[in-house]
Amino acid sequence: MFDKILLPTDGSEFSEHEVERAIKALSDDGEIIVLSVASKLEATTPFQRKKNIESLNEEFLKEAYENVDNMAKRFDGHVNVTKMVVVGTPADTIVKIAEDEDVDLIIISASGKSGLHKFFIGSVAEKVLRKSNKDVLLIHN
Repeated sequence: MFDKILLPTDGSEFSEHEVERAIKALSDDGEIIVLSVASKLEATTPFQRKKNIESLNEEFLKEAYENVDNMAKRFDGHVNVTKMVVVGTPADTIVKIAEDEDVDLIIISASGKSGLHKFFIGSVAEKVLRKSNKDVLLIHN
């Protein structure tokens, strides 16, 4: 059993499979941190309008909050859930939060699709596996 589990979500259907594994792995008085990382775009050419980029960034942030809220709702009231939204790059941010929060386990879904793609894990999950010093449970879909 684990006392503190980090559960990153991108809102995809695959991340929903993480919830049942987290409940099974969590100690009775443990904590689950549900994390969503919002991307942030920067203007790279003079042709990009600042207003459009700011609007997209606001949408990314809004979506991240919705992702966290939706996943947190899947836990019953007996589970200690902390919701967290951070702006950054997904893999690096997940690894940093895992270190900062001193979690015991990261549970993350692979983004298997179809055909040859099902043999490869998603780039975010793969980077987390390579970069993190924490235990990582990879959920295959």
